[in-house]
Amino acid sequence: MVAAERLAVSRLINRIGFGPKPGEFAELLSLGFDRAAAQILSRPSNYRPNLAAELSLSDLGLQPRPNTPEILKYAEAKRFQLRSASLWWLDEMVSTDSAFAERMTWFWHGHWATSYQKVDEPIVMFNQIDKLRKHATGNFKEMSREMVLDGALIFWLDGQRNTARAPNENLSRELMELFILGVNRYTEADVKETAKALTGYNVKKSSGLVSRNLRQSFNGQIAFLGTRGTFDALSLVDYLVSLEECQRFIPERIWYRFISTSSTLTDENSISDAFYNRDISRAMQALVAHEGFQDPINTQVKSPLEWLVATLRAFQILPSKFERPDYLLNLLQNLGQRPFFPPSVGGWPADEAWISAASAQVRIQAAQYLAKHANLDDLSSNKQSERIDFIADWLGIPEWSDRTRMALQGAIRDVQRLALLAICSPEFT
Repeated sequence: MVAAERLAVSRLINRIGFGPKPGEFAELLSLGFDRAAAQILSRPSNYRPNLAAELSLSDLGLQPRPNTPEILKYAEAKRFQLRSASLWWLDEMVSTDSAFAERMTWFWHGHWATSYQKVDEPIVMFNQIDKLRKHATGNFKEMSREMVLDGALIFWLDGQRNTARAPNENLSRELMELFILGVNRYTEADVKETAKALTGYNVKKSSGLVSRNLRQSFNGQIAFLGTRGTFDALSLVDYLVSLEECQRFIPERIWYRFISTSSTLTDENSISDAFYNRDISRAMQALVAHEGFQDPINTQVKSPLEWLVATLRAFQILPSKFERPDYLLNLLQNLGQRPFFPPSVGGWPADEAWISAASAQVRIQAAQYLAKHANLDDLSSNKQSERIDFIADWLGIPEWSDRTRMALQGAIRDVQRLALLAICSPEFT
């Protein structure tokens, strides 16, 4: 198999998904890049309504008074629900055959970054993620309409404090700068005006239910970004998403997260063209077909979650069934990327920002522990002379460097150490 084809399919399975399950990389290689891309991009999402109820996530009501037995039960119920939601999502990432849809859900979690640290309600955070899963590969306008009225996002950005008499501009600013249009594509006057369209929206904190108090709402006309009229949250989003700036911004963000943090898209590009009707799936198809997707220069460092999920998929370890599930959650916390906890409204860093001596040491220690619990039967059954090439296919690695191959050769008889070295290699991380 030519090196270029291996690189292209590796990019597909590692960037558009979460890395291969055992045997999956070889299977996709046999299809060739075009057919492999079509197969990966067409797999349906695992979204299903009322998932929170299936997981027994519920509205826990008002927080009881301090120093009572009820407050202890309440706190324990919150911890249990957050743990359940977190492990379910990790399970889904590790076990799903629809890795593209789940990878896009993860991407949107970082895009519409909202943190449990402030929201503090498991069901409200989980329901936000489920909305993102529903629209992850669908239409960006429909996603934006759901998100602007999402209880977690409104509470996170103090939208419930925004009234006609006491404006709060947090949500309107981030809606334009980080979510829909991008930096320097609006003015401060636009922020003040669009904030008026977002007045009067209240959130029931324990459930995330959003309602609007018309007495707290601005009911006049506003002028912003070349238009004037009467707007509420939904009509505001409809207008913002229709702008040419949105058509440029979202392709820029997917390029940054999936292709390169160092090179940029030109204003005229096939990805923006494909995003004309705000179709996310078509934009991703154009991204995969773009020459930059296969360009060897566009390397990326796996984020902590991407590295862990890829490792667990290869090792066939289901997080909720692992002997120490909380170890996995704490590991992600220590590495700075636990689901539901983005560090700011700007989301997580990307690429080389994850490289440090401290994080490398944590990954090595985790790799040592996880390798002891890996299913290595397929690796063990291979001839020693074939194991290095086999593990490249197993992990979706296009090619080992001479230095890495030499290190792996020294562990050829010890499959556990071989697996450990492979998941700590520069090619995998």
